[in-house]
Amino acid sequence: MIPPGLASGGTLAVPKPAGLGLFRKMSDLPVLPPLLILALAFGVAWLMAPLMERVARRYGFMDRPHPRRDAVLKPRLGGVAMYAAFAVALAATAPLVSRDAAEVQKVVGILVGGAIVLVVGVIDDWLELPPLPLLAAQVLAAAVAIAAGVVITAVTNPFGDPLTNSMLLFPAGAALLFTVFWIVGAMNTINFLDGVDGLAAGVGAIAAAVLGVHSLLMGQYSIAALAAALAGCCLGFLPHNFFPARSIMGTSGAGFLGFALGTLAIIGGAKTATLLLVLGLPIVDTGWAILRRLAAGRSPFVGDRGHLHLVLVDLGWSPAQIVLLMYGVSGTLGALALVLASRMQKLIAIGGMTVLLVVGLMLVAQVRGRTPAGRPHAGALESMDPPKPPRSW
Repeated sequence: MIPPGLASGGTLAVPKPAGLGLFRKMSDLPVLPPLLILALAFGVAWLMAPLMERVARRYGFMDRPHPRRDAVLKPRLGGVAMYAAFAVALAATAPLVSRDAAEVQKVVGILVGGAIVLVVGVIDDWLELPPLPLLAAQVLAAAVAIAAGVVITAVTNPFGDPLTNSMLLFPAGAALLFTVFWIVGAMNTINFLDGVDGLAAGVGAIAAAVLGVHSLLMGQYSIAALAAALAGCCLGFLPHNFFPARSIMGTSGAGFLGFALGTLAIIGGAKTATLLLVLGLPIVDTGWAILRRLAAGRSPFVGDRGHLHLVLVDLGWSPAQIVLLMYGVSGTLGALALVLASRMQKLIAIGGMTVLLVVGLMLVAQVRGRTPAGRPHAGALESMDPPKPPRSW
């Protein structure tokens, strides 16, 4: 049995080692229970995905064709398989994980909030809901998590004394607003990212794995178990979702994955800097897209082909090339988040990453503007999540 994790915002149980010390520390950690949980979640997701594919085909939860060519219509209920795998893995392995009452309440809040996002997402995958109900579902899910105790009450002070683990405390109202902003932002980031086969599931698995390793290094073994279940459900779905995908996670899966990542970064003591680094590329891409739309006088909620992965499609990149690039960037930034021990180092890394990514996005946009449109790589458009009537969460 592994001991409970720390409450949100609590004192760290084990200081995180840097450099080679990190690898020596990993050899001493109880990794078997999280691995068992990961394997169970993987198996459930892998087995359930074909079942949900058949359900989606029978009842019409399908992709829409691209307006410029015939697209392969893909089932959109992969998110149901992911959520079921996550929940089953946590329930079946509960005897292996010791949690206090407060942490159990938070886990229940994550499951209930995730279910809200999942159900509304399934409805959207079927009926094409307008943006407002989707946003309302996100806020409601965040409110459920907050009611369960998943709140960012403080963040680490990067300018404080590392020996005293100084924190910046939020007033109660600001803490609630910032938590809603964080969770809703995480859901939208994954939703924007889910545009090429295997992209969101793979990056989500990397992010969950990094959060899990971070929790192990901090002595928060029960929190690592949550991250293992999330990584397992992503990896189990990925064989069905990688290019050429037989099934996609849909709005339901993207919403659940973003919600789970956002809340997991909070539940065991804020790991927001870690998640910011791992998801640095999609977060900056999302922010850049919003600013670009506002500067053009358009609604930030109306989708376009300006996201990095779609720009690369239009430049002729294959889906596999795009996905492997994004995996590499997320994995590298995740490793950096684990190796950097200093809070100031993480702050500098986040700032430097933001500047580099913004410059890179501007250069890619310029190259795209000089490239004739309409020459995507063969099969690239079919690999993307469907161009529905332009809108996003």
